[in-house]
Amino acid sequence: MNCRSRASTAFSLVEITLAMGVAAFCLIAVMGMLPVGIKVQQASVNQTKANLIISAIIDDLRADVRLPPGQASKESTQGFGLHGHWAAVETPDTLFFTNDRNQTGTVTQGTAPPAPADAVFRATVTYLFPPTATTSIAKITVSWPAAQGDLTRVAGSIDMFAAVNR
Repeated sequence: MNCRSRASTAFSLVEITLAMGVAAFCLIAVMGMLPVGIKVQQASVNQTKANLIISAIIDDLRADVRLPPGQASKESTQGFGLHGHWAAVETPDTLFFTNDRNQTGTVTQGTAPPAPADAVFRATVTYLFPPTATTSIAKITVSWPAAQGDLTRVAGSIDMFAAVNR
């Protein structure tokens, strides 16, 4: 009779404990990164929406300025109601937008008018003195949340300068 002792290959209890400790440490690190990732993703979504709002405002300003001679403005039925009043540079126009980038309320003049209840974004259009007779410049700032009028206390904001050729 031959008795051979077979060596069984298995992990010891110490090795399993160490492996579970390493896995738990990695899992806790990944779970700790989730809130940061969600916050960055939400900021990215809001910045994208703000850029689309700025683009729509620039398109509205350019469409109102570039009317053919003899044609009346269609601002009463279309657009945001901006008329690009570069002559009155001291008071900016303020517009409010919902989360779906739809305008809410009416265009108001001033830097910190109260926001409508459904507003998420605040757009402020400041008209700058034109450098030449054919070009006008507007500074457009979109900030969120809309209820906060002080730009130093908002969650986020985007600025852009727009040159509108006349």
